[in-house]
Amino acid sequence: MKSHSSLTRMVEALRRLPGVGPKSAQRMAYHMLQHDREGMAMLGHAFAQASTAILHCDLCNTFTEHKVCETCLDSERDTSLLCIVESPADQLMIEQTHSFKGLYFVLMGRLSPLDGVGPADIHLDKLIRRATDGLVAEVVLATNFTNEGEATAHYLGETLKARGLMVSRLARGVPVGGELEYVDAGTLARAMLDRRHT
Repeated sequence: MKSHSSLTRMVEALRRLPGVGPKSAQRMAYHMLQHDREGMAMLGHAFAQASTAILHCDLCNTFTEHKVCETCLDSERDTSLLCIVESPADQLMIEQTHSFKGLYFVLMGRLSPLDGVGPADIHLDKLIRRATDGLVAEVVLATNFTNEGEATAHYLGETLKARGLMVSRLARGVPVGGELEYVDAGTLARAMLDRRHT
């Protein structure tokens, strides 16, 4: 079996990052070795510590260092509202709007049969337990507006409606500050279909 040098292993590890190809990984590795050995040690330590300390919240499935995350423990959140998102990054974006005061469930992915991602891979059983806890009245589907995100929202919507829950979907439309002539036709069509009365 061929042994790999420390440098090769470092480059291969960096290539695991999204958007990092072989050349970029090599440049990063050389930069760290040449200019920032202390930073390299910090990165290694932080990643090693995070890989064992960070868990999934027992309730919402997001990342946390405790059995239950801070959001789920917040007594000021509206327990009747549950927002379903694909990733912790999506949850963070919604939180930054300060427009949602309910709780979350993080799927950690989306349905994609072509990639072999099915209901078990997006923690469907855990989601159903959370959504049917007797407190949740409305589920907000906040998956992305990609083909997979739409398919996931449809599947989850049907599954949760069958259990007596009210289900809503994020609205789509013209971005704030957007001018109609620059908005793509698909977005404009959806904004027209999703129009609301004032």
